[in-house]
Amino acid sequence: MKQDVIDSINAVRREVRTCERDGRPARAVVAERTYDTTVKDVWDAITNRERIPRWLAPIEGELQPGGRYQLEGNAGGEITACDPPAHLAVTWEFGGGVTWLDVHLSQDPGGTLLRLEHVALIDDLNQWGPFGPGAVGIGWHLTPPGLAEHLRTGASVDIDAEVAASEEGAELIARSSDAWCEADIASGTPEAVARAAAEQTAAFFTGGGDAPQGDAPSDGEDPPKG
Repeated sequence: MKQDVIDSINAVRREVRTCERDGRPARAVVAERTYDTTVKDVWDAITNRERIPRWLAPIEGELQPGGRYQLEGNAGGEITACDPPAHLAVTWEFGGGVTWLDVHLSQDPGGTLLRLEHVALIDDLNQWGPFGPGAVGIGWHLTPPGLAEHLRTGASVDIDAEVAASEEGAELIARSSDAWCEADIASGTPEAVARAAAEQTAAFFTGGGDAPQGDAPSDGEDPPKG
C-alpha cells in the first residue's frame, strides 16, 4: 500500500452526528481537511465556474445566491448562502430527494481548513440503515484528494477514473469505509450494525454490491459521489 493512500485517509477528520433541520430530526456527515494554500484560493476553486470542473464535475446554472446549479451527472439545487470567502450553502437535490450542504473555510496553521457538512432528514435517509454514513461519506472523501491535487498543480484531476481503475483507489475506498464506520460507531450506532453497513457500502464502491438508494447522490451505475 502506498503512503499517499494512508496520508489521504489521515488528512480527513470525520464526524457523524444527530442534529435538527427545520425542527425535524436529521443526521449530519462532517468532513474536515486542511489545504496548503490560502482561503482565497480554496474559495475560488470551489466557486469559480471554470475551476469546479477541474476537480469535481462540469457545472451549469446561475452561480449566485438564490440561483440554481446543476452538476453534470450528479446533484443540482439552490445556492442558499454565499459569504465570500468563508461560507457556501446549497441544497443538494438528487433522485427526488433534498439534502443540505454547508462548506465553511477558515485560516488554519497549515493553510486553509475546509469543513463540509452534509445533512439529511432522518425520514429521508432510506440508505442509512443498510449502508450507513459511508454511502455519502466515501463520496465526499474521494473529493478532497482531487481538490488537493488541483490546488497543488492547477490541473484537472479525474479522481473517479483513478479510483475505478487502480488498486490504490480500491485501498482508499476500503480504508475510507473503515474510517466512516468508526465515526458511525462513535456517534452511537451499535458496532455490528455500523460494520455491516460499511461492508455493503465498500462492496458497492468497488463494484461488488448493489447501489445505496435514497438521497445518496450517484451517477447512474457509478458509485455515489459527494
